[in-house]
Amino acid sequence: MQGLFRRRNLPHWDVPGGTYFLTCCLAGSLPASGLLAIGNRWRAAALRPPPHGVSAAAWQRICAAHAFRETERLLDVSPGARWLADPRIASVVEDSLLYRDGRDYRLIAYVIMPSHCHIVFATGDVTGLSGHDVSRERITQSLKRYTARECNRLLGRRGEFWQAESYDRIVRDDAELERIVLYVDQNPVKAGLCERPEDWSFSSASRRQDEGTAGCQPAAT
Repeated sequence: MQGLFRRRNLPHWDVPGGTYFLTCCLAGSLPASGLLAIGNRWRAAALRPPPHGVSAAAWQRICAAHAFRETERLLDVSPGARWLADPRIASVVEDSLLYRDGRDYRLIAYVIMPSHCHIVFATGDVTGLSGHDVSRERITQSLKRYTARECNRLLGRRGEFWQAESYDRIVRDDAELERIVLYVDQNPVKAGLCERPEDWSFSSASRRQDEGTAGCQPAAT
């Protein structure tokens, strides 16, 4: 895979024309002790020899996926911050996502949970004002910077709104894209917040229900 790789605490890839699964968490949403335990456990697992028949690279991806799922459960069950449960705050994030759709990316799916949001978008279908693909890094920074300022203003607070680092994953094929979109749609259901994906107002599932076949959809194949 060709592209630009960056690593802070998490690995980050930017690939021309890439499709991404992005997770942004509120600052303070993850209890530090729980997050540290999850990270340490799966980092240690990733350093062990992989199971028979599994490559080292595949084993690292498997461990990262397990760590993500455990982190997600922690976010759903006992988040330390829930500002996005306020409809005013969730609306700011949703409006910003929709504003950029067709400008910086093609928005495929999203859900705004009380403590975090999941976004699936493709950069190869649109070009920014410069006439070139807008990178995942630039999209993430712009989205978080604008929404942090506006949400803090509504909340009457200062300081960090989002965690400094986000989770991002390149979507490699149509089958993976389908699984991820289903995961995003089902997140509020699995968290016990609603009975059907379309019942969760701040989501692409709800928009698809309202707009029929319009709105956020995977590309036809």
